[in-house]
Order: sequence, then C-alpha cells, then structure tokens
Amino acid sequence: MRHTGNQPGLSADYLTMTCDDVRAALSARLDGEDPGTPPATLDAHTLTCAGCRSWLARAEQVTRLVRVQSVAVPDLTASVLAAVAADEQAARTAARAAVRARRQVLRVAVAVAAAAQFAIALPILLAGLGVDVDPHTSREMASFDVALAVGFALAAYRPERAQAFVPVAFVLAVCLAGTSAVDIANSTTALVHEIGHLAAVVQAGLLWALGRTSRQLDPPVAAPAVAGPR
Repeated sequence: MRHTGNQPGLSADYLTMTCDDVRAALSARLDGEDPGTPPATLDAHTLTCAGCRSWLARAEQVTRLVRVQSVAVPDLTASVLAAVAADEQAARTAARAAVRARRQVLRVAVAVAAAAQFAIALPILLAGLGVDVDPHTSREMASFDVALAVGFALAAYRPERAQAFVPVAFVLAVCLAGTSAVDIANSTTALVHEIGHLAAVVQAGLLWALGRTSRQLDPPVAAPAVAGPR
C-alpha cells in the first residue's frame, strides 16, 4: 500500500504527491541533484509523514557512510623487512670486521714468535753460538726450533692453515712443561733455566686463537656425501 501522507489545506502539488514521489525527490536532493519539487513541500511532507521521516533518516545515514572515504594505509611490509635485513647485514659486517682485526693482531703476534724462534735457533745451528756442552745435541734442538719457527711463519702468512699446526704446538708445550717439571723436581735443573719453555705454551695458545678466528671468518665447507655401493 502506498502512503500518501496528504494533509488537507495544502497546495495541489502537495496533495497529488505520493510517498514514493517524495522519497524520490528526497533521494535526488541527498545526491545533490534537482529534486524537481520545492524544498518547502518536501519538508512539509516529512514533517507530517512518519514513514517518510524515518526513510529520510535512514537515507541520510547511508549517504554519510558512503561519503566517508577510507584512509589508504601504505603497505610498509617491504620497507620494514628491508630495514631489518639491512640491520642484520650491518651487524654481521661489524662482527666480521672485529674478528678480522683480532686475527690481524694474532698474525702479528705469531710472526713475532716465529722471528724470536729464528733469532734463538739460527746462531746455534749455523755457528754454534751459545753452546757450552754437547754441540751435536744443541744443533739438533736448534734444527727442531727452526722447523717450528717455519711453521709459525707459515701460520702467520696463511692464517687459515694455523689450525693444522695447533696439535704439534700443544704436544710440544705439554712435553716441555712435563719434562721441565720433572727435572726441577729432581733438582737436575733450575726454574730460571726452564722459564724459556713457557714460550712454547704461549706460542701454542697464539696458534689456537689464530686458527679459531680464521675458522670464524672462513668456516670449512662440508664435503659432499658420497653414495655407497648399491
């Protein structure tokens, strides 16, 4: 059933308009178009017609919701991930720089140890300087010291190979420390004469530290698995 909402005593246009006509005109006015009906006529109708007044309230609410534009939020996922990746890369770069600097210091220390070993052993080996008794044994020991110094020099030059010399250096340090302790306990030598053997312990520690930092910078690559016979 169509609601007329007509009231007596109004204009002829008002009397001939139905609720559907009024609502169409109100809709046009809400859209900013010409309703084709005087505003006073529309207002008078909605003032006296509860149905059209309720319809107008709902229409105005829908219009407001439609006209509210959502704010476009930019997608920051890519930029955030890129910033996180950049921070992680910067942290890795700083860590590698610190390890590289530490390795450089250790290379210098190992090179100094090699030079000291050469300085002590070469005069004995070549000219017998500083040898009081048993020149043959002294030269044999000097030959061993020269070989050890060469190993230290190679480790300083190629630090990635320092790890290979660590077992030799540690075995030497343990043997020298053990024999020194026995000789001191048996009073066959004095402590002051064995202090020089502490250098072997220091050298072994330097080699171990150099090999460790080299492994941090250049970790070993795992060998590919070889399939067994089927």
